[in-house]
Amino acid sequence: MNRQDDIAKAEAIMRNNDRGNYTVPTHGLYPFQWNWDSCLSALGFSHFDLDRGLVELETLFASQWQDGMVPHIIFHEYDDGYFPNADVWQTNQLVPTSGITQPPVAGYALAELYKRANDKEAIEGRTRQLLQQVHKWHQWFYRYRADQSGLVAIVHPWESGRDNSVDWDAAFERVPTEGVSPFVRRDTSHANPKHRPTDEQYKRYIWLVQKFRSLGWDNAEIARQSPFQIVDPGFNAILIRSSLALAELADTLGEAQVAAESRVFADKAQTSLEGLWSDAFGQYLCYDRVTKTLVQSPSVSGVLAVFAPIPRQRVEQIAQTIRKLAEQSNYLVASHPPSAPEFDELRYWRGPVWLIVNYMIAVGLRDAGQTDLVQRIVDDSIALIEKSGFAEYYGPIRATPCGGDAFTWTAAMVLEFFSTFDPRVETESLIELNNVHQGMS
Repeated sequence: MNRQDDIAKAEAIMRNNDRGNYTVPTHGLYPFQWNWDSCLSALGFSHFDLDRGLVELETLFASQWQDGMVPHIIFHEYDDGYFPNADVWQTNQLVPTSGITQPPVAGYALAELYKRANDKEAIEGRTRQLLQQVHKWHQWFYRYRADQSGLVAIVHPWESGRDNSVDWDAAFERVPTEGVSPFVRRDTSHANPKHRPTDEQYKRYIWLVQKFRSLGWDNAEIARQSPFQIVDPGFNAILIRSSLALAELADTLGEAQVAAESRVFADKAQTSLEGLWSDAFGQYLCYDRVTKTLVQSPSVSGVLAVFAPIPRQRVEQIAQTIRKLAEQSNYLVASHPPSAPEFDELRYWRGPVWLIVNYMIAVGLRDAGQTDLVQRIVDDSIALIEKSGFAEYYGPIRATPCGGDAFTWTAAMVLEFFSTFDPRVETESLIELNNVHQGMS
């Protein structure tokens, strides 16, 4: 491991993908600004240019919808090299955007940036503004996507960030393909088609986009009429973690109402998350609101739930599940178990390893004191980039690089791993969050 070389390469990739006030995930394949890419990239920027990290978040939230939703893509410039582009979405925003959202990791990222700032007074005003914008987004989730449980549902696979997960296979059977306008995919010209979602899946993605567009992007109607309504445990864990991080930040800034509301949101969802637990799989499962059943698919989402402060018993069970995954693959953490019949080592979210997921799992495990397993995940992550470069994702058995290369959030996560998980660095947050886990045991 050559720490300094890896850090230099990571910083160079982030600078090369920088467009001034936002980053693109990589050249060619993804030419616009993506929601959770930007939030996770802001964490990477914080290690060598914290102001630039704040700018990344500010640019994202400049395109927040009036109702509070933060879209998953912002089309800052026209580029017909990506499908579906702004012409397909037709959301009629001042700066063109998509009409769906993505995992709400912004609250966590904002809180981390503020903690890391050497001169907090200099960024307090900007942080307060972003705090209110993130809180408005969280309120949107609870207004349009939550039911009485306090858990929120996604209405399109793209919202999860795990586009073609096995989790969606059964629910996707309800999504028709009739009436889908002819289209030409662009992603398969930039990446190996065997690594991407299938054409049949893409037709269903686009059917949902056309359906939501026909509803005038009315979020209440979209939530009511979408045939795809899934409660994703990983997605909800990210929202819970971000809500708690936002509450802590709000306390620091004297924003009592934001702090109180954020804790109410998080506490209710944390309690309800237990309803998604599966003893048989040793992890949380997705829940299909249409069929009112748990989805019998042990994807990485149910492991990612450890990002939230779940009960210690659950952490230990999830840790055991990860150790079983380690017996089936050479690199952690596979997005679907290699022992499962649906496993596909190289196809997007049906098997490959993603460093962003590794990072969030490692954060949760670290906070719960699972030191040895955290080290394995960190070591595997660094081994992947040293063996196969800064790819979008990797095969968990042969470390095959997949998707785009010179990828921004992969670079950002490498910087996070070397800083956040450096054994020479002790943090008060580790002690505090470990106490939270013990209190829930």
